[in-house]
Amino acid sequence: MNARNYTHYFIVDINVDNLSENQAVKDAAALLRKNETVAFPTETVYGLGGNALSGEAIARIFKAKGRPADNPLIAHVADKEDIYRYTEDVNEKAEQLIDAFWPGPLTLIFPHNGSLSEAVTAGLPTVAIRMPGHPLALALIRKAGVPVAAPSANTSGRPSPTSAAHVRVDLDGKIAAVVDGGATGVGLESTVVDCSGDIPVILRPGGITKEQLEEVIGPVEVDPALAAETAAPRSPGMKYTHYAPNAALTVVEGSDRFFQEQIDEAARSGRRVGILVPEEKAGRYTGAAEQVVCGSSHDLRTVARDLYAGLRAFDLSGRSDVIFAAAVPETDIGQAVMNRLRKAAGNRIVSEK
Repeated sequence: MNARNYTHYFIVDINVDNLSENQAVKDAAALLRKNETVAFPTETVYGLGGNALSGEAIARIFKAKGRPADNPLIAHVADKEDIYRYTEDVNEKAEQLIDAFWPGPLTLIFPHNGSLSEAVTAGLPTVAIRMPGHPLALALIRKAGVPVAAPSANTSGRPSPTSAAHVRVDLDGKIAAVVDGGATGVGLESTVVDCSGDIPVILRPGGITKEQLEEVIGPVEVDPALAAETAAPRSPGMKYTHYAPNAALTVVEGSDRFFQEQIDEAARSGRRVGILVPEEKAGRYTGAAEQVVCGSSHDLRTVARDLYAGLRAFDLSGRSDVIFAAAVPETDIGQAVMNRLRKAAGNRIVSEK
């Protein structure tokens, strides 16, 4: 099979029994064992998987995505015990987090033992590992029999994919296969926590919040490098612009009046304006060429779920030259939503004085 010319497309009903024996899962697992690249759903976003033991497979991931090679990847495992195969030290707090949140949207960083491809760790002394909480992902990894490195299955810098259709837009013809298991649930990438030191540190906010982590293990720090663009990345998503639509995105913090002023000013300059707002603000503003509704401000997890699909909707229509996105409160998963919006905007934020 030439993965660069043809992409197999498998549809799998995740509600069937014994997913590991599904023929599509068997075929996709066989491709992973041959060091090909396979896109598959997790509970967060679709991942682009490759054998984490193989430099050849990892090179194919980077090539398909156009991803910088100094950005480390997450190694996905199918059983909690697998973590001990690839790490040097799993401390008590890490074990508590594993017991509480695996399988699920939590990635943990540990000192590695050198068994994974160096391309997965980007030459760092640590490795990021998670056990996804999606039955199809777990079945595929188990059937493949290898740890699976899997960044998001999109062109680097683009909004992450939350459906197989998003994957095909970006990567059709560039990878060996897409396994379609339906839409993802969380909608944002996993929380990344560095457990290699004495105090766990959040390197990327995601589906598990700081408050949830602290309920289990006590104080957790947030890495100030989240806002830095020049530091060597210790985690996926910590370097380069991510999640960006084609039109220039700006995050707007302030009142309805202030948001309307941004629309009016851009429209006066002849630019077509798109707005990304929660359902409570739908229809509230005038002068925009298009409006995309993204979840509810009363339930920020719906905003997280719909965010990437909303950003991709602007690209699909091509009707906007600029996009203004309403900021959300940085509580609960709102911290992760704002992290992604800032990245997508390249830190273009306007705030009402």
